[in-house]
Amino acid sequence: MLSVQGVNQYYGGSHILRDVSFEVPAGRVTVLLGRNGVGKTTMLKSLMGLVPVRTGRIELEGRALQQATPYQRARAGIGYVPQGREIFGRLTVQDNLRMGLASRPASTPIPAQLFELFPVLAQMLHRRGGDLSGGQQQQLAIARALAARPRLLVLDEPTEGIQPSIIKDMGRVIRRLADQGLDGRPVAVLLVEQYYDFARELADHYLVMERGEIVARGAGRDMERDGVRGLVAI
Repeated sequence: MLSVQGVNQYYGGSHILRDVSFEVPAGRVTVLLGRNGVGKTTMLKSLMGLVPVRTGRIELEGRALQQATPYQRARAGIGYVPQGREIFGRLTVQDNLRMGLASRPASTPIPAQLFELFPVLAQMLHRRGGDLSGGQQQQLAIARALAARPRLLVLDEPTEGIQPSIIKDMGRVIRRLADQGLDGRPVAVLLVEQYYDFARELADHYLVMERGEIVARGAGRDMERDGVRGLVAI
């Protein structure tokens, strides 16, 4: 689904991403781990076109995207949940969800499946996003990214500041999305996460980043054997 090949990115004279290459297959959760400041969020912003890459290739289903604008990437099938949620606090839940459909025709309805995944959003449809709890806002951010039925879902630290009960629900939702999406088609999931146990539980594949490079990779079931916890411990 997603192929990243030899990506390099700089801030001024600092080399932030160093020849990063990996793949994210459909129907699988690929987890990207690493300590703070190693380049994980920069990698995701590069995927979305929010920061430019100096060299390398980014492909979604074989289509090169490294020159595409963020809205073109969203239209191509990438759903992005940024770190910190970044919902529109003054807009209602319904309007936030409609913002997720900005790349689709105006008559496109909000998928009913979103309310099956996140029932609380149906109950709060006309409340302002800023009035929701942190966990509810995170559910809204994920639902907004899913509204356009993406083929690739990218999540940047979705458990940050979230209570344990909602983290469990979130894990079930992510697993279901990888397996069957909203409409029976598996979705590729790229998850950046600091919470090791959450990442290990979900990971089909793992990547570990250090100083802008991928330094370890493998099957999720092998994370303990491979000593991944030690590589990402703060």
